[in-house]
Order: sequence, then structure tokens, then C-alpha cells
Amino acid sequence: MMRKNAKFDRAEVVDNATRLYWEKGFNGTSMRNLQDVIDMRPGSIYATFGSKEGLFKEALNRYTEMGIEELRRCRVHSSSPLVALNVFMRNVVLDYANKAPNRMCMLAKTMGELTQDTPELLKEAKRLLAKVEAEFVTLLQEAQDLGELDSTKNVATLARHIQVQTMGLRTYAKACDNQEELETMVDDVFKHHPF
Repeated sequence: MMRKNAKFDRAEVVDNATRLYWEKGFNGTSMRNLQDVIDMRPGSIYATFGSKEGLFKEALNRYTEMGIEELRRCRVHSSSPLVALNVFMRNVVLDYANKAPNRMCMLAKTMGELTQDTPELLKEAKRLLAKVEAEFVTLLQEAQDLGELDSTKNVATLARHIQVQTMGLRTYAKACDNQEELETMVDDVFKHHPF
């Protein structure tokens, strides 16, 4: 537990806030919830992050960075870029189902939850989704350069396809307990249109 005047680990605070926001969403997370989870008083939260929204933006960025780190780990440990993308999808659709505070993608959940009343947060979530999509483009371009993917395919279109399918499958996984079926659905992303 942090004491009132103790120094705190910003990364740890943001990680704890990320898990809470991921579980409850922005609107479902009260200042009291934040206080309890990150062990900071409202005045300290405002002094450090500017607002509940400021902390949420940092949490969205942390969540995105965790996803990008996972994607890059998958590439390092995979024989090819397309295998890495498949492994990444399996991890976030199947493995996160048991580990994540909310099976849904935090960015997708944010896009579904927020309204025009929070334009800066919506803008940030859109920016971060585009950042993840750009990482997919990088891997798909590498796959084309290696001859693993048809050079006539539009990598931006394929990246968007992967993004949409990943978000959809993570949401669907909340209603489906059949791991084999989910694995098949992940594999199908790379077998059918537009691949």
C-alpha cells in the first residue's frame, strides 16, 4: 500500500488502472474505484494525471503497448509473419479469455461505450486502433516481401480485416466456450476473403 507522501510507481499505477478500466469501462469506473485500486486520493490523481480522463488515456495507451509488445513477441518466436499474426490472434482470442479482466478488446469496448460527450477519449481510442492496425500492416508487408503473401493483396485492407475479426472474435468468445470452434474461426480469418 502506498502512503500519502510516499513516492509511487507510475507504471504500476497505470497498469492497475488499466485492468480496472478494462474490466469496468470508463463510465463504470468511479473515482472511488480508482482510489481503491491505485491507492491514490482524488487530489493526487488530478495532480498526477490531470483528471480521470487523463488517467484513462494513459491506460488506453498502456493497453495498446501491451498488445503491440505481444504481437512483436509472437513475431520473434514465429517462423513467419503470417504465423505470428495467427498466433497473436489465438493468444488474444483464446488465452486472454481466461486471463483478461474483460474478454473484449479494451479499445473496442471503449469505442462501444463512449459517446460524443467524450470526444477526446474517442479520438484517442481511434488513434490507438490505427496504431495497432499499422503494426499489422508492417507484418503483412513483411509477408509480401518474403513471398508468403500474394503481392497483389492490399496490406491495409488485410490489416483492417484482421483488426475487425480480432475484435469480433474476442467479443464472440464471451458467448462461446468451445475452444476448438474458436481456434477454427481464427484459422479461417487467414483462409477466406480477403486473404
